[in-house]
Amino acid sequence: MTSMLDGCTPWPEAFVDRYWAAGHWHGNTLDNLLRGWALQYGPRTALVDGGGTGGTRITYAALNRRVDRMAAGFKLLGLRPGQRVVVQLPNVPEFVITVFALMRAGVVPVLCPITHRAPELSRLVQLTEATGYVAPSTHQGFDHTATAAEIAAQGPFLRRVFTLEEPGTSSPYGGFTTDPSNCYYFTLSSVDAPPEPAGRAQRADQVAFLLSADDTRIVPRTHNDYAYQAQAAAELVSLTENDVYLAALPAESNFTFGCPGILGTLSAGGTVVLAESQEPAECLPAVERERVTVTSLQPAAARLWLDALPAVRADVSSLRLVQIGGDTPLDRATAERIRPELGCRLQRVFGRAEGLLTLTRPADPDETVLTTQGRPLSPDDEIRIVDADGRDVPEGEPGELLARGPYTLRGYYRSPAHNARSFTPEGYFRTGDQARRTPDGNLVVTGRRA
Repeated sequence: MTSMLDGCTPWPEAFVDRYWAAGHWHGNTLDNLLRGWALQYGPRTALVDGGGTGGTRITYAALNRRVDRMAAGFKLLGLRPGQRVVVQLPNVPEFVITVFALMRAGVVPVLCPITHRAPELSRLVQLTEATGYVAPSTHQGFDHTATAAEIAAQGPFLRRVFTLEEPGTSSPYGGFTTDPSNCYYFTLSSVDAPPEPAGRAQRADQVAFLLSADDTRIVPRTHNDYAYQAQAAAELVSLTENDVYLAALPAESNFTFGCPGILGTLSAGGTVVLAESQEPAECLPAVERERVTVTSLQPAAARLWLDALPAVRADVSSLRLVQIGGDTPLDRATAERIRPELGCRLQRVFGRAEGLLTLTRPADPDETVLTTQGRPLSPDDEIRIVDADGRDVPEGEPGELLARGPYTLRGYYRSPAHNARSFTPEGYFRTGDQARRTPDGNLVVTGRRA
């Protein structure tokens, strides 16, 4: 998979050759793709801060320039290629800028849910040996800076902390200072330096970023596999430069980041509106204000939107597609309300941070959309449904869903024990989900394996 990070499981050469020959992988890094998007869509709006009146608006050209300068700033402040940095930010433009800047500097972002607290953060830092941490100073009453100081004091990895704003008054450390453990603290806005001349390009088979599947399982995603996933999903839902995607689910989740989500929208020249919650009081006015065309929700949030719409009285006529996925099932009654009440098409989505992505298609019959999670994204996704002994079940019978393909990992990061349980000798990922396949090839995911 990469020579940069030990502890990653590569795809076998035969599969590498297959995915290149099929045109799934193109050998371009995500941060270099951004350079191309900036050239193609320069003056168009790339990012909008969805809170309040949506005042912060960033064009593609400005986004690329800021990424260039932040990448140079990270290097100037001592981050080195191959190091890991935990990114724990809410849905704000700085999330996108920071992730791209770290990748451009050759540093590997570790995308962390904003809800993680000290125990989870400490485990993540130790497991990834993260030397840096990016977060708000405080967020919803939680002091991220103070927590970072505690983790740094435990040693031996964390040495640089970057905050969205100056550390709060409860924190003993201000910007550009150090604590007794020699951890340096900076505001994110200060990470700025003249861009360096383009150096040796990274390889697209290297790890682009790490996703957190849970407290102990870390998912490495390469530039090749993630670019393919996001762009293939964007093509499947026909994203264009006229689309506006509302990122209401956490930006660090696979669903929001690349199914097609943020990256898929940027690849098409569209606009990404970042909202810090799925609450209808925030999101429905943003849909009206920004003329949002596509969004992704969990089932509970979809019900909240539908129930709140009469009271909020927002104009949501711009919506053309709502994706709904998540670990909890979408009940049929809610699914049937989407088209008449939101006036748009429903797309059912099932996915894992580990890679497999299934989606209903825009041309699918209503019954397929209402009752299944669709078909795999890629023609080279290989699916098996097996019994407790690992034998394929008869067609239509339920069993555990197994998958391998051009964007599904072959092993967790530095986790041989998990890998022994979660992958077959043939490289299939054991999703832990129970599913069955319909006669027309769609999947019905019925829950987690007991």
